[in-house]
Amino acid sequence: MDLRTFLTQSPDMSDIACADDFASYWKRKRVNKGAHLSRQEQPETDEFILLEGRLASSICDQDGKEVCVGFYVGPCVVTPNIARTRDGVSLVSVMATTDALLVRIDSDLLSSVMISSEPVRNWANAVLRDALSRKVDREWCLAALGGAERLNWFRQAFPGYEDIFTHALIASFLGVTPVTLSRLRASDKHR
Repeated sequence: MDLRTFLTQSPDMSDIACADDFASYWKRKRVNKGAHLSRQEQPETDEFILLEGRLASSICDQDGKEVCVGFYVGPCVVTPNIARTRDGVSLVSVMATTDALLVRIDSDLLSSVMISSEPVRNWANAVLRDALSRKVDREWCLAALGGAERLNWFRQAFPGYEDIFTHALIASFLGVTPVTLSRLRASDKHR
């Protein structure tokens, strides 16, 4: 999907001229499967829209254990910079799980465009609200649900993702081991 088409799907960007102007600020970027879009603890100042492909974000603890915290299937907006960085440093690593086509814009430039354009401001605020809502939903899932319920929640929140992301990533995202996820999936098939 091209950027203009993606932007005009939003009711805030229904004006073609506004969408075209906003799209002109974004720069294309290709990322190969297995490559990182950003790395935890490295400088990061960009906002991204994934036009094609798939990405996964993760956090690595002090012992080197990675925990998946997000999935992206194009076309979609990658979690806004303000929610994945602190003081210009990335809190997460974002890796391509397939070859990917993205567009990027510096977050300060986006802020400037938001100040001068109400439709862009409304679009960006809606993106941020959606990202925060997804984070809260996942936190609720991890805190309130058992393993089988987490898998059901995942299937409802991310239909089809079970077939396109590795089960190790999904297990990590759900806070269970890959073996537990495999057992949950097997027991679900017997119902």
